Amino acid sequence: QVQLVESGGGLVQAGGSLRLSCAASTRAFTFRAVGWFRQAPGQEREFVAASTWSGGNKYYADSVKGRFTISTDNAKNLVFLQVNSLKPEDTAVYYCAAHRSGSYYYTSAYTYWGQGTQITVSS
Repeated sequence: QVQLVESGGGLVQAGGSLRLSCAASTRAFTFRAVGWFRQAPGQEREFVAASTWSGGNKYYADSVKGRFTISTDNAKNLVFLQVNSLKPEDTAVYYCAAHRSGSYYYTSAYTYWGQGTQITVSS
């Protein structure tokens, strides 16, 4: 069983930054890649970013390109999401997930999910 625990969310003003962390309970090679998704109230969960554990391949949603950066620490089984230039529309619960197979952009490609961490951006 893989457990993922996110942290680092909070309340921030527009234009601010946060660094989200996701700690995985098992060895990184159990799954090839990890992703970040977010879900705002009343909306579907949407893709934010994904990375192979090696960091060699990274993918971003168009809405966050240039503002968010995903990174991994293989030695510590950690995944980070640096979120900069935050906007009110970035307000959501952010989840990390372990990729199983298929397109990185779809929730169905991910097997394990964390409990989420809330980012609230005030205008």
